[in-house]
Order: sequence, then C-alpha cells, then structure tokens
Amino acid sequence: MSVDIRRSSSRFVEREPGRRTQHGLSFGAHYDPDWLSFGPMVCHDDHLLGSGRGFDEHPHADLEIVTFVQSGALVHTDSLGTAAELGAGELAVLSAGAGVRHSEVAAGTGPTRFVQVWLRPDEPGMSPSYRRGSTGAARPGAGLVPVAGDGTDLPIGVAGASYAVARLAANETLTLPAAYRVHAYVASGALLRSSLAQPLSAGDAFCFVDEPARDVTAGVPTELLVWSFAASEPHAQSQGD
Repeated sequence: MSVDIRRSSSRFVEREPGRRTQHGLSFGAHYDPDWLSFGPMVCHDDHLLGSGRGFDEHPHADLEIVTFVQSGALVHTDSLGTAAELGAGELAVLSAGAGVRHSEVAAGTGPTRFVQVWLRPDEPGMSPSYRRGSTGAARPGAGLVPVAGDGTDLPIGVAGASYAVARLAANETLTLPAAYRVHAYVASGALLRSSLAQPLSAGDAFCFVDEPARDVTAGVPTELLVWSFAASEPHAQSQGD
C-alpha cells in the first residue's frame, strides 16, 4: 500500500516554439528511474499548443493512446484514413496495435491544451483503430463519470482499466475508487488539504497503489482525471517498473 504525490513542479517540462509539454513520467531525454511507468501507464503528458502547432506525422505501435482535449481544438489524422477534430471535452482512443502513423495539430486561433496518456496493451500486434467519445456527462454533482475503458462505449486494450472524469463544485467531496492502482490528476482547480497531503493544485496527481477508497474535496471548481487499474492487470509492478 502506498500514496505518492506527483507535483506539477516535479514534472519534466519540454519547450519548443509554439509548444509546452509537461511529462508526468520519464520520456525521451527526461529520465527518472522512480517514474518510468505506473502499471500499464508509460506516458502522462499535458500539452499546450499554439494555433497550427503540434506533432507532424510519426509512427506508433502497441500503445493505447488516450487523448482528452481540455481547451481549444485538436486535429487528428492517421494512416487509417481518419481525419477528426476534437473539441474541448472530447476524447479519443488510438489503438496503435501492429502499427499506425498519425499527426496532431492545434486548430483555430487560440491555444489548445490536451492531456494524453499512453498505455501498454494486453495483446501486442492487434489491428489498429481510432474511436472518439465525450465527457459531457461529467458535471458538478455527478460524481466520477467513466468515459473510457471497462464499462464504457470507448474500449481500451487493457483489461481492468477505467478512465473517469469528475467536475466538482467548490467544497464538493468525491470518493476516489479502491483499485490496485489509481492515478488522480488535477487538470484544473485545486483540492483542499486532507489527511493524505497538503492541498493539490492544477498539474498535481495522487498515485495510489493498493489503497482503500479515499475522499478528496475541491477547494474551487475542479476537474479530476482518474485512471484506475484492477489488481489482475498484468503490469502491476512497482512505481519504477
């Protein structure tokens, strides 16, 4: 059992013209043996793009790539023939499988922010696919709303994985799920001080391993992005696996 807090200030920051990325896990030249992965999660990035900026076409294989647009709009194209524009509150799952090429570029005149997570799939070499969904059902008072993974219309190739969103009003309390692993990311707003930690601000995350359900309370209007992974998931290893 363990509780770790990944502060925004400790995330790896990468800057290029028209782009800022905050990496929650080791990525490229940014290496920390204690934060290589979190179960099947091998990448947790928070991207901010200027209009027309982004990532030119590049390849992926054997990854489940989950993209959630926080603001602005993101244009996705890929070698499957997909051409999609995701607006704020929309998400998509690109199952790279045996191999796919894609690009991601900010649309419109303002900046685009999106949070992207990569997961190792249970089965390598599967046929690639692209699916999209919405987080519109997540609103204050609705609690934790599953948007991808188990029990949703947006499957992910990791058994026992669930992605959920909570949009909390100020002083609203939410119970985080009990699961083998839980990653709760403060996308915006702040959580009040609790028995677990000093207040958490935007960009901070709780990382729970084999913990019971935990209550958190929003200090201001807050959006939480919560991943949970079942005990049976094959990647249940240490934080630095």
